Amino acid sequence: MDAEERTGLIKRFRDGHRVVMEALSGITAEELDRSASGEWTPRQTAHHLADSEMMSAIRIRRLLTEDKPVIEGYDEATFARKLTFDRPIEPSLEAMRWARETSAQLLERLTDQDWRKVGTHTENGPYSVEDWLTIYAAHAHDHAEQIKRARGKS
Repeated sequence: MDAEERTGLIKRFRDGHRVVMEALSGITAEELDRSASGEWTPRQTAHHLADSEMMSAIRIRRLLTEDKPVIEGYDEATFARKLTFDRPIEPSLEAMRWARETSAQLLERLTDQDWRKVGTHTENGPYSVEDWLTIYAAHAHDHAEQIKRARGKS
């Protein structure tokens, strides 16, 4: 991955909170708990995004600071099922926002050596800083589309 591609992915990563907020704009109480074809509801998705961003923030920090870090997987579906059913989404959206922002600040300051760091993901094997960026640059955008589908707006 070259510097230009990284810059584009960092921009997309940083834009993730905005696209999620846009997808949720004007959401009704009924829409918040409606699923599209068995997908997560917008409420579950909002809480998942906070959980995921907090996990990802720790992952990038471990990749950048540890020798041979082990990046633990977690059961996203269980988190969504057990931790999201009735809580308000606003605190989770703020957690997502600031976890993402602090990680974006780190990304913008990485050296070439930092970009080459690799750990091991317990479910997927080798896991680099560039892998992390590729995954999380798309993550919020993908879930924003999921929210739109649940609302019948996609």
